[in-house]
Amino acid sequence: MKVAILGTGNIGTDLLIKVLRSPWLECRLFAGRNLSSPGMMKADQLGVPVSSKSIQGIAERHADFDLVFDATSAEDHRRHAKIFSELGLLAVDLTPAKIGKMCVPAVNLEECLREENVNMVSCGGQASIPIAHAIATANKDIEYVETVSSIAARSAGPATRINLDEYLCTTEQGIAAFSHCANTKAILNLNPAQPCVHMQTTVLAKIKSPDLEKTRVAVAAIVLKIQEYVPGYQLIVPPMIENNRLAVMVRVEGRGDYLPKYAGNLDIINCAAIAIAEAHAKKKAAQPTAANRIASSHEKPTHHRH
Repeated sequence: MKVAILGTGNIGTDLLIKVLRSPWLECRLFAGRNLSSPGMMKADQLGVPVSSKSIQGIAERHADFDLVFDATSAEDHRRHAKIFSELGLLAVDLTPAKIGKMCVPAVNLEECLREENVNMVSCGGQASIPIAHAIATANKDIEYVETVSSIAARSAGPATRINLDEYLCTTEQGIAAFSHCANTKAILNLNPAQPCVHMQTTVLAKIKSPDLEKTRVAVAAIVLKIQEYVPGYQLIVPPMIENNRLAVMVRVEGRGDYLPKYAGNLDIINCAAIAIAEAHAKKKAAQPTAANRIASSHEKPTHHRH
């Protein structure tokens, strides 16, 4: 599938490296605002077509691709979404804009393939929502779910910091939607420690009568599904009861494509975005082309003498 990337910051550039490695995707355009930015220069060195016209560059060359990754900001995506729809482009939104259907590949990949615009929630959402969903499948009467993510301060760029309010709100809504628990809270800690820490996310759930064994089985299964597209996702504290709350902790180590390995928070949302794009590509490849359907309909049946 031919794709474009809009946004040439850390997330967009790391996403570009992942697209170039994918056997299912081809990057036809890397669009931003500044041709002299590190991301633009990296793309140019790799032989990828670039544009400094941002969304206008996407519109001018939209016939060259089928899908756009939007790695700009929540405010920008609210404007971009309408343009993508008018151009007939699939949109994978890596901002916390909450316009498209929330997509967490380990949980709802198949149903998201029917959507024109999917939202990858947030890095904390990609790390915590599958765990919250697994807890919900194993337990009834969940009263409260809280997720606490700690990331290296150096991995939080300008766009991440600008979108912090949207990040927290979108993550909370995602946890509520996938765990069926209305009372949720998301917390993000930017840790300035040196050397930089890896992303760690803790999910806490208040449940009247938790089924610990069933929860452990459900969490272990979802972790294996996530590791299919996020190899650095690790369960470091299996489900346990702590202060009358069920607690689970995971760590995410990045692949080190463009960003350092400690930036697992950026890596996990990019890996999730690649997973949905590759699923679209595989679905498209499995569909017979119009030419093949016509040829098939004109084939004469073979008669055998007995």
